[in-house]
Amino acid sequence: MRIRTGDTVLVIAGRDKGKTGRVERQYPQDDRVVVEGVNVVTKHFKGRPGVRQSGRIQMEAPLHASNVVLICNKCNRPTKPRMTFLETGARVRSCAKCQEVIDDAR
Repeated sequence: MRIRTGDTVLVIAGRDKGKTGRVERQYPQDDRVVVEGVNVVTKHFKGRPGVRQSGRIQMEAPLHASNVVLICNKCNRPTKPRMTFLETGARVRSCAKCQEVIDDAR
């Protein structure tokens, strides 16, 4: 997956199209990400004595990774990151538009 935890992303599809946020969690096996403040849903919880109170809680639901695009922190434009190799042989993500290194690939 090209999106990582901590990246700033732009939502390009769905009801929250146009919103930006930081990726809080990622689920690579399902190809989904949870973005802060985006795709907020209301979940109803049943009360359990001594554990939690019953009620409605608003929480972020996962989005499919194809519905978000990375925002370059150098040029502040949405971009699809490219994998490039440095002279040292390290593989890094880079911006397709400004060719700046975003961060080290793991």
